[in-house]
Amino acid sequence: MIDETVKTLAQGKNFAALTTLFVDGRPQTQMMWVDADDEFVLINTEVHRAKYKNTVHDPRVTVTIVDATNPYHYAEVRGRVVGEERGASSLAHIHALSHKYNGTDYGQPIQSERVILKIKADEVHVQ
Repeated sequence: MIDETVKTLAQGKNFAALTTLFVDGRPQTQMMWVDADDEFVLINTEVHRAKYKNTVHDPRVTVTIVDATNPYHYAEVRGRVVGEERGASSLAHIHALSHKYNGTDYGQPIQSERVILKIKADEVHVQ
């Protein structure tokens, strides 16, 4: 079961900072659209991107979701990518995220394959 504050922030129109680790240990952080279900924080990306490749090599990630109405309210999730979802459901998910953030279908060309990363929280810090 996911922390209720994490779920609420992730399902709202709030951005997240996703940090992954390159093979040599250097961190990479990117601002992302974010979502959650009852168990996992969900990040939608493409399989050719460095963030995805980083999680294949090392599944440890940190996701910090910041409340768009109050940046002093946030949730930090330290955890691991424990699963992924591809295919039609991941494409439908990116369109749903685009509607949440922009009000329209996702407009960027798909360069490889969409994938939803399922992140299980090991630690949660809420401010």
